[in-house]
Amino acid sequence: MASFAAAISPAELEARLRLHGLPQLGPRRFQRLLEAFASASAALSAPAAAWRSLGLPACCAEARRSPEVREQAAAALAWLEQPQHQLLMWDAPTYPALLAELEDAPPLLFVAGAADILESPQLAIVGSRHASRPGLDTAQAFARSLAQAGFVITSGLALGIDGAAHQGALDVAGKTVAVLGTGLRRIYPARHQRLAASIIEQGGALVSELPLDCPPQAGNFPRRNRIISGLSLGVLVVEASPSSGSLITARLAAEQGREVYAIPGSIHHPGARGCHQLIRDGATLVESVEDILQALRGWQLQTVATPTQPATRHPLLDLLHAAPQSGEALALASGWALPAVLVALTELELEGLVANQGGRWLGR
Repeated sequence: MASFAAAISPAELEARLRLHGLPQLGPRRFQRLLEAFASASAALSAPAAAWRSLGLPACCAEARRSPEVREQAAAALAWLEQPQHQLLMWDAPTYPALLAELEDAPPLLFVAGAADILESPQLAIVGSRHASRPGLDTAQAFARSLAQAGFVITSGLALGIDGAAHQGALDVAGKTVAVLGTGLRRIYPARHQRLAASIIEQGGALVSELPLDCPPQAGNFPRRNRIISGLSLGVLVVEASPSSGSLITARLAAEQGREVYAIPGSIHHPGARGCHQLIRDGATLVESVEDILQALRGWQLQTVATPTQPATRHPLLDLLHAAPQSGEALALASGWALPAVLVALTELELEGLVANQGGRWLGR
């Protein structure tokens, strides 16, 4: 069980799991309840009128004491007792710092595998479920090279490009993270059961914000895409039609200040049209892995202090020691692009010089 989950009281942990299982209670409403009542336990005990005053649907208040919600929370507590099962909470130090930057960051994340890998620099690779053989080969090759360069490869465990990206990282003993659009006890698609197990066995992680037994539902897959991009420094799209869900991930990445990369293809191939649209909209055209590595090296050279010069303090630390700030505020104050700031903060956090609490960064 995650250290923060173990640190809070059993009653509060169970209360958060019950809130998490309520219908129509998304991330923003969940956070609204915690901010209004200071704890999930207090929120569950509050009168229905207090919930209505916060603009919450009547079904939420009515369902909070139902046997089904209690049973779901009890099942989650039992799941957390098993090895390599963890729960990350949005207001805990263990929560992924980049993801905490999002306004709609998931209040709870179920993780199977190595949860600490979520703090490592990640690059997302996404694309069509019906990819061509060359597209699958390209995704797998890029994933291998990027994993060898030290990046965790993040994707959605779907058929096609997602599966090829995960496999590419595993081929070179790299690490990969799969963000599911189902609960962690409902691996989807079923044919990727073995792949999911391999991801955990090789030191990666499966992640979901959904209740453990949540089945495949169409509306949940676009929601999970914001987590894929939110965890990552950038998103690479390899083959996608104009209607592909991968373009949703790319759009979310751009809105979150992440870099978007796209691999072009033949004008006669329908799977290239989505990538061409992204390039027209400003995505970086990628022909080789070096196109991505060069951009990321540039940010690191610009923003990461040299370890052999301890007397020179990182400029972001001066801003953070003055007052805790969000990543967006740091970008404005420093004049750097937000992706450059996020890369620097990731490196500083790995060095133990900064921490993220509730979406705001502070210097240590």
